[in-house]
Amino acid sequence: MAASTNVTTPLQHHPRLRNSSPHSLASRNVSCKPIISLSMSSSTMLSCLSPARQVAASVSFNPSGNYDLSLLDDDQDSSEVAPPLPPTEGRFEVVIDNDAIRSLDLSPFQTATGITSPSSSVDPKEYLERTIGFTIKYTRDDPYDQRELSEFPDIRLWFVRLDAAYPWLPVLLDWRAGELARYAAMLVPHQMSGRMGVVYNPEALELFIMNKVFVVYTWLKQNNTPKPRLKTGDMARMLGFGIGDELFDLVDRNPFLHNEY
Repeated sequence: MAASTNVTTPLQHHPRLRNSSPHSLASRNVSCKPIISLSMSSSTMLSCLSPARQVAASVSFNPSGNYDLSLLDDDQDSSEVAPPLPPTEGRFEVVIDNDAIRSLDLSPFQTATGITSPSSSVDPKEYLERTIGFTIKYTRDDPYDQRELSEFPDIRLWFVRLDAAYPWLPVLLDWRAGELARYAAMLVPHQMSGRMGVVYNPEALELFIMNKVFVVYTWLKQNNTPKPRLKTGDMARMLGFGIGDELFDLVDRNPFLHNEY
């Protein structure tokens, strides 16, 4: 049997960020336990490699939507956490409310970004520079309902439809302000932990990342975007996965026959 070639590696270091609100999805830690490497063998199967020492990769939020990636211990003193980062100035701001969410209306996204339909011709350059973010103005039916935004089925369904229409969207989000990690929380199964916040299902997160790597890399190449490997790899790293050139080489050698998004 041919030896496996490692195509992803876990991140090693990143400072943690402060969580300043207990009542917002954006204030929760998002963790994947353990970080998993993906391997491609000669039979093209993906296998999970268990590390010798299990570590945690967490993605933390605050109400501004900031993130961090960390392999630090869970019991780290939160007083050492750095201040949060603000949203990118001048980004495309998509504001959604109960009406848009419950009617699965994507027009707030289309109006804010100018991307009027899934078939619209999009030049990634401007969106990569300005980025896209979301403001969710959601009024709970029960004011005592303490669920996070990612726990409301109607909000998650709206993001599922958005992602189905624009599967390459994650690469355009405001990563430094945590929009990619919050977007993933809307689409990836997870559980809530009183101590750790949002804990991703690790296998589901792995599949989500790989799906987006294939979609985004192809889309960037179709639009002649400079350094598509670098941008795709950076996107994966935001959620704790490193993508090796071996994977991109396989994609380039075996392109889709009809790979239009």
